[in-house]
Amino acid sequence: MRIHDSRKFIGAALTFALALGLSAPVVAADSTTTNETVMVGGAAMYPSRNIVQNAVNSSDHTTLVSAIKAAGLVDTLSGDGPFTVFAPTNKAFAALPSGTVDMLLKPEHKNSLIKLLTYHVVPGRLTVRDFDRAIKQGGGKATLTTVQGDTLTLGRDGKWLTVSDDKGDVAHVTISNVIQSNGVIHVVDAVLMP
Repeated sequence: MRIHDSRKFIGAALTFALALGLSAPVVAADSTTTNETVMVGGAAMYPSRNIVQNAVNSSDHTTLVSAIKAAGLVDTLSGDGPFTVFAPTNKAFAALPSGTVDMLLKPEHKNSLIKLLTYHVVPGRLTVRDFDRAIKQGGGKATLTTVQGDTLTLGRDGKWLTVSDDKGDVAHVTISNVIQSNGVIHVVDAVLMP
């Protein structure tokens, strides 16, 4: 099942995000309609703050924050949104081939960095409840369209919510439903590649 046709959000497309991380199964408590403060990377994630305001405080997302700054996406990710962000941790970025992150952070690779980051962002405020409903309706899988127009595939692997890129690589959602003033963050344990 396709959850979003995000072409209308391409203007806000450079609104990627990725902001937080740990590594535990998807949080059982459904904070989809509450304004709970969740701890990510040793810091409280306040629902009254935007994606960037929260991400800068997470010790697990220093690489992500550096990438957001290098890509020039701070203003976009601080905007109204709403955005659903699959946020890789520092550990996820460290698992990329040696030298990849350093290369992407160079000014001459800014377009590639923007493409990578925006591949992790879907328009709207989508929670695990929305994902599970779509997965059930889709017979075990659901497709999301990112703000850049590419697709991600959602599924379940036991208790884990999974997000797969077009190449078939899989990330697990380790912390879900981290509510932000301009969207929702779901922490993932791998970087998805467009």
